Order: sequence, then structure tokens, then C-alpha cells
Amino acid sequence: MDNMENLDITAPTKNFQPGEAIEAQIVQIGNDTIFIDLGLKSEGYIEKAEFLDKDGELTVKEGDNIRAFFAPKRKDDLRFTTRIGGSGGESADSAKQAIEQAFKNGIPVEGKVESEIKGGYDVKINGVRAFCPYSQMGIRSKTDAAEYIGKTLRFLVTEYKSGGRNIVISNRKICEAEETEKLEKVSEFLSVGKSVKGVVKSLQSYGAFVEVEGTGGFQALLPISEISHNRVEKIEDALSVEQEIEAKIIKSDFSGKRPRVSLSMKSLEKDPWDGAAAQFPVGMKVSGKVVRTAGFGLFVNLAPGLDGLVHISTLGLKAGTNLSKKYPAGTIFDTVVEGVDEIAHKISLKPATSAAQDDGAATYMNAHKEDSGGDTYNPFKDLLKK
Repeated sequence: MDNMENLDITAPTKNFQPGEAIEAQIVQIGNDTIFIDLGLKSEGYIEKAEFLDKDGELTVKEGDNIRAFFAPKRKDDLRFTTRIGGSGGESADSAKQAIEQAFKNGIPVEGKVESEIKGGYDVKINGVRAFCPYSQMGIRSKTDAAEYIGKTLRFLVTEYKSGGRNIVISNRKICEAEETEKLEKVSEFLSVGKSVKGVVKSLQSYGAFVEVEGTGGFQALLPISEISHNRVEKIEDALSVEQEIEAKIIKSDFSGKRPRVSLSMKSLEKDPWDGAAAQFPVGMKVSGKVVRTAGFGLFVNLAPGLDGLVHISTLGLKAGTNLSKKYPAGTIFDTVVEGVDEIAHKISLKPATSAAQDDGAATYMNAHKEDSGGDTYNPFKDLLKK
């Protein structure tokens, strides 16, 4: 319930000046009004609507300290605001006085964009005319200047001359300050090593742009190489637009003009190199698939995320042989493990006969073992018996 009756707005107070800034604590939140402690007999008040976000949710709570500006609607009024102007009710002289204080102290003002005039916009701040140049409207250039007409926006007063007859304001400075504040909060939130959730917003050949949850729309890059330990050739095969993902922040740089944050999905997966030496011991024969070629040899995939190298010197090829033509991607290649370096993520391989060939030979030898009396099988010996 709103307890406006508890607020004595005519009680003796200190002599606040219109536009004067204060730091105060919120002591009560009513239906339409927020009360603040002035350290006096009476409390000040601010309209609750000033603290509602675009979804109508309250952004403050009792006990919070806030910065506000004295903006009386009438004599002995203890009304404060987080911005000057926009609500009306002040006399012209009082409104100009408040705007002058806003100019001197860097206090935001609120005004309605009335019309487009030469070089910019005519803006009314509690009935007082001010001029906002085109270059100072918005944070980025707009193609349709008329889109601002009729809107109530926040501004900083950059010039106050001739007793308030010449007032120049800037919405751009407000937007830039808000953007900076937003990025500061985002930079604290997006710390390296943190796991975050997000939604894929666009796909590129080199990666995906992901809108990170809890950042107000900030997009980070998920490089194609960080999607999975498995090699991803086409990003469309691994991700889709509007797909929800979870990833780890591996880079966060807000020092330049363009903040850069990189994500990794594969960092949340088990590293396939852990235990690779035990999985593929030296001497083990294993069949894999050629995934790519280089001037020095073939890369053969042995398991998800594990590629080994067959050096060209072990292939017995003629000089100038085109490896990519002789061993196109997808070719099944039989190898023997020569060495595994889990730390360096390297597996050395050499060509081998296929496991199927070895199994076939073993089966053939075992089938004729009894005929040969346990000796090594000799096909010529069997022929002489006939």
C-alpha cells in the first residue's frame, strides 16, 4: 500500500536547490512511490516508474543507495528524480534553473522530441526548448531521422547560454555512457574459465555467434575449431541457428573498441588425449580413416578427437606423388602405433598390413597346423604327399 500520508512534504527541510544531487537510501517502496532517507524530519520521494525496466520489473529494493536530483513540483515539495524533466508541472523559471543545474553538474535530463528542424531536433524539457544536433542523437547513425519524433529520451546538457534561451543537448553521450556501463558489467560477468549458456544467432564458415545468457544480448564467437574434439568440416553439420548450447569462456578482451569474447564447447567435453597412450599402446595395429593430407604425410583418425600422423618417409612413394590424390579423405588406412605423446597431442604411426589380412592368415595357418604335424605349414610338403 502506498503510504503518501506518512510523508510530510511541507515539513521544514534544508534548502535544496533544483537539480541538486544527493546520495540517499531507499527506506520504503509503495505502489507508486519510493521513499528515500534525507537525514531530516521528512523523507523524500521518487516516482516508482523511474525504477521499472522495459518488462515492468522493479530494479531496486529497500536498503539500496541511489543517486537522485531535487526536482520539486511545487514549493516545499520533497520530490526527487533520477533525471530532470519529462514530467511537467514546474514553472518556466524553475525548469530553466533545474536544466542549468543539470548542465553544471552533468545530470541527465529527460525531454520529448517535438520535431525535426535544420541540423537536428527540437526537444522540449518541461516546456523549455532545447536543440539536439543530428550527430548527437543515438549511438549510431540512423537512416531514418524521423524515427525519433514523438519519443521521450534522456539527454545531457552540453551548452546552456543566454539564460536558457540557447540550450544544446546530446542523447549520444547518454547512450555511450550506458553502453560503457553495460560493457563493464558484461566484462565482469564474462570471465575466462566460466561456463555459460547461450543461443546460436548466426553461422559463419569460421564459427558461430552466440548470444550469451545474462548479458543483455552480448554475442560471443564460438570458433569452428572449438565446437568439438571431433573435426567439424561444415559448421551447419554441427550447429543450427537458435540452438541452445553450453560453452566455456576461453578468451575475454574488453580493452579495445570492439570487445572480443571466444567460447569453447569442446572444453566442457572429456579430453580424448587423456589415456590415449593406454588406449593405443606402441606396436598396436589399428585401422583408421584418412582425414587430411600434408606435404609431410597423412593424418589418420583413430578415435573421436584423436588423429595420428603417418610420415611420408614411411609410405615408400616415388618423389612427387600427390598424397591427396593417392589417399583421398575417407580412405581406410591400416597402421601400427609407433609412439603417443599425450601432452603434445601427437601420435606417430607407420603403415601396416590390415588386421583383416592378419586374421585371415592366422586362420589359414591354424587350419593346416594338424596336417603339418605341428611344424610350420609347408604347402610344397602337402603336394609331395599326393
